[in-house]
Amino acid sequence: MSNEKKFEHVTIERNEKGQYAVISINRPDKLNALQIKTLKEITEALESVEVDPNIRCVVLRGIKDYSKKPAFSAGADLSDRGSADLDSENLRHQSHAMYRRHKYYDLIEEFHKPIIAAIDGYALGGGFELVLVCDISIASKRSIFGLPEVQRGIFPANGGTQRLIRNLGKMRAKRMMFFGEHFSAETMFEWGVLSFIVEDDEFEDFIHEKASWLGKSATNSLFLIKKSIDYGTQIPLNIGLQFEQMGYAINSQSKDVADGISAFLEKRRPEFEGK
Repeated sequence: MSNEKKFEHVTIERNEKGQYAVISINRPDKLNALQIKTLKEITEALESVEVDPNIRCVVLRGIKDYSKKPAFSAGADLSDRGSADLDSENLRHQSHAMYRRHKYYDLIEEFHKPIIAAIDGYALGGGFELVLVCDISIASKRSIFGLPEVQRGIFPANGGTQRLIRNLGKMRAKRMMFFGEHFSAETMFEWGVLSFIVEDDEFEDFIHEKASWLGKSATNSLFLIKKSIDYGTQIPLNIGLQFEQMGYAINSQSKDVADGISAFLEKRRPEFEGK
């Protein structure tokens, strides 16, 4: 991997062979706690690979070299007092402060290429909410999840009350938010929040395997699958099916479709170019 543009709170590297990029939250002394600047830099790092045809997938993770405990992100940095232009005692200002944070979560969720959340360690509060805007979530067995905000007198406002219920349903989502409990990776997998859980010593290899699979897949197909699911599920079924039909027609013109079908008939592996 070669280093990309330098940021203060994140690092970005490319795996050229696997055709994916790795964005790492780099605040190990804070268990990768999220400031507004952290979220901004994640979106800027994503933007830097948005139109790069050699990068077809992104891995979002906590930095490998941790100084305290392993963490994807332990949540919002409560020492971050926000923007100086906002009055902490003005309700409208505080609503706007959360709008600013929502904007970055939304941009991450709307990124056109698949994002893998690679979770090793804590994924709490805003860090757990960051997992919810990714497409695939892979966790080591030692990982811990939760929304502990209620223990601080606050609540999961980085999209948690809205996105989690769409994953878990009302009763489980309220349990997590009302009691602020910690949950194991096994429980989160059983509840449908995680795509995969793996042994701790197999985590890095597994991440590379899945990121490389997506990195060498048909880019247009992945793009249309992601958009059809993310947006098609927000509209009535008959309209969603129309969206799917148009997506199929668009994808039929892709060069990768032609090679994929030829490879199947010729009993060989396809060589997708991402076109």
